[in-house]
Amino acid sequence: MNKGQLTSSGFSRNDHQTQPPKDMAPIHEHVGESDENVERGNWSSKTDYLLSVIGCAVGLGNVWRFPFLAYRNGGGAFLIPYTLMLALAGMPMFFLESSFGQFASLGPIAVWKAVPMLQGVGITMVIVIIIANIAYSCVIAYSLYYLFASFQSPLPWADCFSWWGADETCSRIPKDPLCNLTLDDGYFEIVNTTWLQENNETCTNGSEIYVPHQGPSEQYWDEVALRRTSSMDETGEIVWYLALCLLLAWLIVGTALSKGIKSSGKVVYFTATFPYVVLTILLIRGVTLEGAYKGIEYYIGSQSDFSKLADAEVWKDAATQIFYSLAVGWGNLITLSSYNKFHNNCYRDTIIVCVVNCATSVFAGFSIFSILGHMAHIQDKPVSEVAQSGFGLAFIAYPEALAQLPWAPLWSILFFFMLVTLGLDTQFASLETITTTLQDQFPKFLRSKHLYLTTGISLLLYFLGLVYVTQAGIYWLNLFDYFCTGWILITVALLELIGLSWIYGINRFIKDIEMMIGEKNWLFWFWWRACWFFISPCLLATILIWSLATFAPPTYGPVEYPVWATALGWCMIIFSIMWIPIVAIVKIAEAEGSTLCQKISAACTSAPDWGPYLEQHRGERYNNRPDSTQAPHCIQLLATAEM
Repeated sequence: MNKGQLTSSGFSRNDHQTQPPKDMAPIHEHVGESDENVERGNWSSKTDYLLSVIGCAVGLGNVWRFPFLAYRNGGGAFLIPYTLMLALAGMPMFFLESSFGQFASLGPIAVWKAVPMLQGVGITMVIVIIIANIAYSCVIAYSLYYLFASFQSPLPWADCFSWWGADETCSRIPKDPLCNLTLDDGYFEIVNTTWLQENNETCTNGSEIYVPHQGPSEQYWDEVALRRTSSMDETGEIVWYLALCLLLAWLIVGTALSKGIKSSGKVVYFTATFPYVVLTILLIRGVTLEGAYKGIEYYIGSQSDFSKLADAEVWKDAATQIFYSLAVGWGNLITLSSYNKFHNNCYRDTIIVCVVNCATSVFAGFSIFSILGHMAHIQDKPVSEVAQSGFGLAFIAYPEALAQLPWAPLWSILFFFMLVTLGLDTQFASLETITTTLQDQFPKFLRSKHLYLTTGISLLLYFLGLVYVTQAGIYWLNLFDYFCTGWILITVALLELIGLSWIYGINRFIKDIEMMIGEKNWLFWFWWRACWFFISPCLLATILIWSLATFAPPTYGPVEYPVWATALGWCMIIFSIMWIPIVAIVKIAEAEGSTLCQKISAACTSAPDWGPYLEQHRGERYNNRPDSTQAPHCIQLLATAEM
């Protein structure tokens, strides 16, 4: 890897055009006539950007993870640590990333011309987003399959139908355990619970025989949708209908991004708003059902347990949920904001998106738990026995609850269509991040070939994703989700904070933001400065250390992963983050200087062409470039000490 590749410049500062001549058409089809940046293009409107970012941030986790976390961690009491973590970690990271990308108008790798030694952070972002993009598309494929399966009445998972292969373990009602009863003559007889009650007998400890049982929705998920094998060691064959659904998912994503943000910015008007329509419809239907109050009480109601606030695990769950639900650390926010016009108010965007995202999580919980409460009521079970998280909620518990409603196919179609749109919004941002990174890396070659680039990447990721639609695909999906969406993202975010606050310089970064949104008083910046410099880094470091200390091998339900699978997970983490030290070492080795400290100082110094993308926005600070080539203050002190 040569120095030119690592700097990701691909063009000099003098090449940045401002406006096209009036009689000249835009250079590329993804650039509009009113765009400020005629090389990269801009969002057609502010609404396009906001809906795209909201769609990226509001994903499946808001629907299938947050409600369960709130229920498990004290109900309404969980909102206290959740709100605090939003203020301490979520908003500061969101503001940092969106302003960073908007200031430079560059993707997650090229933007690190600000601190070249940390360019490996951008590479890690892109690797993780590729891995996640492949896996996330499979979740959309699952949702598409269930969407198509919902166009029949009764719903196939409503009962143990023989036509889809339900076996003797399938039952809507759990089967009572049997008893190996010792008779008076010393013989043994296996009897059921009814016999014991009629004969006033009891089953002694150790004599119970538990009968295997699966509900129809669970068995349909395992045996029909997934055709799941017994372990990850048994790969099985590709499930053809899931492979077709996966292909359809990529066709939708590729088509929506055929003209970059110009086309995806219009698609999100539907995909980003439709989930709110469905959640509202489901909530209205849910609260009118008998027993709905039971679910809401367990979720955020009279059953709230404020004693849970003394449990440190609750605070950890709140911090991690905020961190992941806002899509920080992936590179998506940097990419999407890089297409903003320079003077866009990224601070106001931060407040809007963060509030909408968190409010959506709370709102979705009411929609989910009102219907789960009804299911618990009619089955005469506590809500705790029907509440699940993740795949269990989306493809087992909630479909089972919907199947028991009048007009069940309608509710099922709406629910799975909502899951599809939630997944697509995130995929749009993720694929745009990948294409933007490559276009920033090779602008002269790739910017005019956006359609071919998008098509090629979509096809490549489709074929790489076929492993997820094998009969062991759910094990692979769960493994990648377990290892690749945790420690890597926290590490990336921590290095972002250190790089911009401690190395680049927090005061310098604030001046950059003020070039975009105007000068603010010291009181405005006091909170953001405190979070970026100290509070957020300490919080993320604590979460990272705690997560590593409490590591437990992954499982899928009762199925344990083989040792080689866990080792593979750690290898994925190492492969993703190893570029951070590798690029840092290369940068230091190539830097000028006679001593190590001088080389580190040079490697941390911003590139000569760092700054606003367009000449008209660079101002005196970056046209004269006293700031951009000056070594960070902490590195200067280090070099001086050695001398």
